[in-house]
Amino acid sequence: MSWTRDAAILEHGFTAVPRDVDDKILKGAKNMEDPVPLSTNDIDFPAEFLVQKIQEYAKAHLNEQTFNHSMRVYYYGRAILHTQFPHWTVSPSTYAIACLLHDIGTTEHNLHSTLLSFEFYGAFVSSSLLTSLSAPQPQNDAVVEAIIRHQDIGTVGTITTLGQVLQLATIFDNMGGHAEMVHEETIKDVVAKWPRKGWSKCFAETIRTENGLKPWAHTTALGEEDFPEGVLGNKLMKPYE
Repeated sequence: MSWTRDAAILEHGFTAVPRDVDDKILKGAKNMEDPVPLSTNDIDFPAEFLVQKIQEYAKAHLNEQTFNHSMRVYYYGRAILHTQFPHWTVSPSTYAIACLLHDIGTTEHNLHSTLLSFEFYGAFVSSSLLTSLSAPQPQNDAVVEAIIRHQDIGTVGTITTLGQVLQLATIFDNMGGHAEMVHEETIKDVVAKWPRKGWSKCFAETIRTENGLKPWAHTTALGEEDFPEGVLGNKLMKPYE
C-alpha cells in the first residue's frame, strides 16, 4: 500500500462534516463569508493525465447539457470552497473527477442498463473506469462515495467534505440552493463558458424518466414532483437558461 490512511483522508476529502448545512454548518446564516467574484480563469482546472482522460470520457458519453452542468459544478464548488470553506481539504483533481462523473448514470444507455438508481450505477461505472486508469484506491473510493451520496440530502449524521461540496454545487446549479455562497459575477462567467442550454428542462425530464422507469429510485426521496418542479422553478438560474 503506497498511501497512508490519514494522508488519504485529507487529500481526497474524506474528513467528516455535518449533512445539515443550514443549522450545523451555517448556523442559520446565509453564508460563512460574503462571496467574491471569481472567473473561470481564477480557478485552475487540473491538467494531470487522469483528469484529462476522465474529462474525455465524460464528454464522449454525456449529452452537452449534462457535460456543461458537470463543468459548472466544478467551478461553483471551487468558488464555494475558496470563500466559504477554505479550511476544507479536497484535492482539486479528485473533486474534478467526481464532478465529471456524478451524473454518468443518467445517460440513456445507463438508465436503461440497470434496475439500480442512477447514482449507484454511476458510482459502479466510475469505479470501474478509475480502476482501468490505475487511479489510487483512496481517490477511487472518494469519488464513488461522493457520487452515491450526492443526492443524499438530509440533516442527520455526517458526509465527507468532498460529498458536501459536490452536493452544495449541484443543488446550487440545479435549484439555486444557497444562492448567497457564490457571487453573481462568478455565475455569469461560468455560464458564459459552460452554457446551460435549457439545463433545467433537460434535468427535470431526466428525473421524471428515471422515476418512471424505476419507481423505487433514490431520486424519489427528494419528492417525486417536488424535485423536478424545484429544478424547473430555479429562479436564480432562470436568466441564464
